[in-house]
Amino acid sequence: MRESNNEQQKKRTPAEWVAFAIACSILSILIGLVLYNWMTKKQEPPVISVTRNTPVRETQGQFYVPFAVTNTGGETAESVQIIAELRVNGEVVESGDQQIDFLSSGETQEGAFIFSRDPRQGELIVRSSSYKLP
Repeated sequence: MRESNNEQQKKRTPAEWVAFAIACSILSILIGLVLYNWMTKKQEPPVISVTRNTPVRETQGQFYVPFAVTNTGGETAESVQIIAELRVNGEVVESGDQQIDFLSSGETQEGAFIFSRDPRQGELIVRSSSYKLP
């Protein structure tokens, strides 16, 4: 009686084999994707670009200047510093800065600078000034 009980425990049903095969397939695919990502990852430093695609918005006497920051390089950047300067007649009349804590490869973050003067009346420069590696 003991042997027949052990034989029943050792036999697997077709449903168990199918579930086992599906689990092994999923695990193999995940391992393959991790290896592929590791092999093809760019080993380049961060490349930070700042763009302004949205027009300036005025609300209650303040001017909002939206911007987007993208890391097109291979490595992650931390503490990305973004600076905006409003120049009128070649002189900086207003400026602002922001810090983005974390920007991984291919990631884009958005934000806005707020000015009390109309940036459309002068030259507005929005650029990145620094970052650090993790």
